[in-house]
Amino acid sequence: MPEKSGSLPTVLVVDDSAFMRRLIAEMVESTGEYRVIGTAADGMEAIEQVRSLNPDIVTLDIEMPRLDGLQALDLIMRDMARPVVMLSAAGSERGNEMTLRALERGAVEFVRKPSGPISIDLLSVRQELLAALNAARAVNMAGVRTPPHAGVPVGSETVPKKSAGAASLVVAVAASTGGPRALGEIVPHLPDDLGAAVLIVQHMPREFTRTLSHRLDLMSPLPVAEAADGEPLMENHVYVAPGGYHMTVGGEARSSTIRLDNSATMWGVRPAADPLFISVAETFGSAAIGVILTGMGRDGAEGLRRIREAGGIAVVQDRDSSIIYGMPQAALAIAGADRVAAVRDIARVIRDLCGARKRGIGG
Repeated sequence: MPEKSGSLPTVLVVDDSAFMRRLIAEMVESTGEYRVIGTAADGMEAIEQVRSLNPDIVTLDIEMPRLDGLQALDLIMRDMARPVVMLSAAGSERGNEMTLRALERGAVEFVRKPSGPISIDLLSVRQELLAALNAARAVNMAGVRTPPHAGVPVGSETVPKKSAGAASLVVAVAASTGGPRALGEIVPHLPDDLGAAVLIVQHMPREFTRTLSHRLDLMSPLPVAEAADGEPLMENHVYVAPGGYHMTVGGEARSSTIRLDNSATMWGVRPAADPLFISVAETFGSAAIGVILTGMGRDGAEGLRRIREAGGIAVVQDRDSSIIYGMPQAALAIAGADRVAAVRDIARVIRDLCGARKRGIGG
């Protein structure tokens, strides 16, 4: 991200409420790590301010008059690409949907206004806002600028999704900042006869994991849904860990079930990838494939090491296509990898590995 030498990173605050603009600006300034360079009341004014002020980071409200946050984001990413943090009102289904679309289109992170568009209690999410700004500060804009795959695999909307038997092979996927965009690059391009169950941990609150799973289901040949506690693990299905719950698997290969629990957070998040990856290593051994995608921190690194020790395969997203390289970098340092791939190639890598493993285990 372009930072001015010897100065704090600059932030443009965009919100249609004068009260919220002032409150957000005060919160950003109070960190002592960022400087608010200006504010804007809607998307049209935001575009003008980005052009004239050239901020390092933009905080962008989702729902605004004249030009909403999603439309403004598209223009910013097309003409003046830089890290954007979205702010969305909690409890709004439309806001949730627009937020997911924003993340798919290049927004780095999002922060929920806890009590709606005018949140006088916004200070309660001060740490989340700082974390989002820190993610924006660390973003790899080359990964953001790379256009996603165009379209959905042919026939995925018209061919009924296949039923399948109990899973004998599992693909466990971990993603954080930048994950929705990466998952949108991968899951819709997995074939409906993959021959494995796919388990996804995306660091995200519950209402957003529900929306994410629904959006991926609409785009994908494989059925995608939030996981339910106690349900059997079936091949050719994709399971998304619900926000607020760790997801693990129990039992044995070909007769395993999903387990959800709300035990203590790990690495500050719930769901976390390490509990899933460790349980997959213990249950599936060499019939496990672990995939670490873009994100802050080191969640999934230890679990990926366990998968490799159990004879499974490790896939890590490469630096150039990662919006945030923290999780892939930690995974490589702690676990190593059998494949390092750009996000646009990971679906093919998963498909090929699943085919080889299925043949190896007599699937």
